[in-house]
Amino acid sequence: ESRATSASDKEINIQWYIPSVAKLSNHTETKVLLLYAYNMNPLKTSDITIFSSASVFSGHLWIPLARIISLREKLSDLKEQIEILMQGSKSFSTSVPTSFLEQSETLRISPSNKLKMSDAKMHLDEKTEEIAKRCLFEVKALLSVGPAMSSPLTEIPFDVTLQSITNLEDMFDLANGCIITEGSLFDWIISLLH
Repeated sequence: ESRATSASDKEINIQWYIPSVAKLSNHTETKVLLLYAYNMNPLKTSDITIFSSASVFSGHLWIPLARIISLREKLSDLKEQIEILMQGSKSFSTSVPTSFLEQSETLRISPSNKLKMSDAKMHLDEKTEEIAKRCLFEVKALLSVGPAMSSPLTEIPFDVTLQSITNLEDMFDLANGCIITEGSLFDWIISLLH
C-alpha cells in the first residue's frame, strides 16, 4: 500500500518549508516552518467510510533558521561521538579470529550485527551524556508548544541508540524531513508537541 494511505501504529512525519528569502525584511529573523503530522493508532485512509481522524494530529511551528542549523551541527557531532563510543565498545567486546575460517565467518556475520548495533542502547560516558543533554534541551526548547522549561535536562528522556540519534538528526534536515516510528524517541517528541 501507499505510504500516503496507511501508517503503522505510531508514526510522525516531519517536513520543512522554507519561505522565499525575497519576502523577508532586514529587520526580521529568518524562520522556517516545521510541518508535522502523527497518528497514535494504525491508519488507513483508502476507505473513507471507515477512516476516523480521532487519532490523527497535525500542526506547525515557526522556528528560527539559525537555531536549526546550529542544532543540526550539534546533533551531527553527537552522532559522531556515539559512533566513536560504539567502535570502542566493539573493539573491546570482539575477539581476534585465530583462523581464516573464523575470519570469513566474522565477515559474513558483521553486516547483521551492524544493524543490531545501531538499535542497541548506548551507555554514554560523562562527556557524551552532557553533549546529549544540551542537544536535547535545545530540541525541547524549539519544539515545546507551551512555555519552554528554562532548567537543563537532568536525564535523557529516551533510549539513546545510534538509530535514535540518527532519526533526531534527520528530523532537523531541512531538505528532506523524516518519518519516526513508535518508540521512546517518538513518545518524547509527541510529548513536546502536545
